[in-house]
Amino acid sequence: MEKHTIPYKIYLEEKEMPKQWYNVRADMKKKPAPLLNPATLQPVTAEELSRVFCKELVKQELDENTAYFDIPEEILNFYRMYRPSPLVRAYCLEEKLQTPAEIYYKFEGNNTSGSHKLNSAIAQAYYAKQEGLKGVTTETGAGQWGTALSMACSYFDLDCQVYMVKCSYEQKPFRREVMRTYGARVTPSPSMETNIGRKMNEEFPGTTGSLGCAISEAVEAATSQEGYRYVLGSVLAQVLLHQSVIGLETKIALDKYGIKPDMVIGCAGGGSNLGGLISPFAGEMLRGEAQYQLIAVEPASCPSLTRGSYVYDFCDTGKVCPLQKMYTLGSSFIPSASHAGGLRYHGMSSIVSELYDQGLMEARSVEQTAVFEAAQYFARIEGILPAPESSHAIRVAMDEALKCKETGEKKTIVFGLTGTGYFDMYAYQNYNDGKMGDYVPTDEEITKALKNLPQCNGF
Repeated sequence: MEKHTIPYKIYLEEKEMPKQWYNVRADMKKKPAPLLNPATLQPVTAEELSRVFCKELVKQELDENTAYFDIPEEILNFYRMYRPSPLVRAYCLEEKLQTPAEIYYKFEGNNTSGSHKLNSAIAQAYYAKQEGLKGVTTETGAGQWGTALSMACSYFDLDCQVYMVKCSYEQKPFRREVMRTYGARVTPSPSMETNIGRKMNEEFPGTTGSLGCAISEAVEAATSQEGYRYVLGSVLAQVLLHQSVIGLETKIALDKYGIKPDMVIGCAGGGSNLGGLISPFAGEMLRGEAQYQLIAVEPASCPSLTRGSYVYDFCDTGKVCPLQKMYTLGSSFIPSASHAGGLRYHGMSSIVSELYDQGLMEARSVEQTAVFEAAQYFARIEGILPAPESSHAIRVAMDEALKCKETGEKKTIVFGLTGTGYFDMYAYQNYNDGKMGDYVPTDEEITKALKNLPQCNGF
């Protein structure tokens, strides 16, 4: 196909927008291990999960056999404000790199929240409203999830309480103010409002916080208030289900022009955007219909896939959430205060973990300065200032394109551009001023954090 015969931006028509979410577990012969009750160490029941999560979301979480779930019309109507999102051919980047590779990115930053997180936030808020709840609690790292959820809760007139990892709360005041503008109450975590927050502040004075700790605080807040439930922006199967609209739209757009990608790349923190992007492609691989190179990119400062262990672990620092079998660095692991706050989680989605363990995908870790080098390069060439999280995928996509330049091999590369970085200017300032450094945890630090794993005999 001749260069420039494919549009710069491939937009789908509204009728082409997915009307169902795809559950990749249905096509997995070996399913992810079940969630366990932290008190009994037995598979968690729907009744137990319903004390924390909305009932309909619990059904989605536990259903590993239904391949497709209909998207309610009210959610579809909301999606239509910003979906379908464009699949962009990075012609300018290709030309600048002088690579024979074709590069595409799925851009999820064309909504007010600035990221893919709104895809699941609106779904979870909808089910909370349907259940007649007063409000929801949650955690947020970089702030994209908290922003998205505050928007969704505002739409459905729900109260929204957000525990924001302290280093991000301090680094990203404008993201915090967007949440407050949409009516959310934002608290830096660890706080002095919850038992787990007070405990963490006592044990680790001056701590910058972690997603694991913020999760514990949000769960404690939800379970101590009548009419509230906890919602999560990543990791869980229900979230990856909602985010499958990313991958489904990507595949529809590629098929529309007869394009078959060689590799699909996404940044990896808890697994929401990565899982959503790769699910339809992984499904084809599981069914024996196609073969792709699926790549997860994580920060070297929090390398759960590349250096973690595949075991049962607590999903939160306070050890109140269900146990999940996943690649983990240990629930007590507190990452350095890197600027990719959305990727500072000690574990990984059980679905992504299982796909990785089965060899259906690979993982790479990259250091912070290399990520921001790629982010700045991309911004100057493609005109979009990317979020630090998204820039992990950009880094590896560029590396792969440069390999093609060396070998002369023409590959088609697709990556997820999960959001914009316009609220991350403190990070860009540090990079531009030469003050940004790289931190890579030692083997001793990871070993220490993994010492307190729960003993789950029989699982």
